Amino acid sequence: MKLSTRNQLPGTVVSVVTGEAMAVVKVKLDGGDQVITSSITKDAVADLGLTEGAAVTVLVKSTEVALAVE
Repeated sequence: MKLSTRNQLPGTVVSVVTGEAMAVVKVKLDGGDQVITSSITKDAVADLGLTEGAAVTVLVKSTEVALAVE
């Protein structure tokens, strides 16, 4: 599959918390300690077969990216 999304980050699912309609999926990015959290539908979790330990690619598509410094 080819995607236009340029920000593609490989990682591993570290947790899936499912609610009534939505789920919160935490992904630890490869090569570091950064964790990205994604809120997706409960149906999407089932369709993708997401479970703890699953290898995934985080796709980031945004019209705004904020930066901060100390």
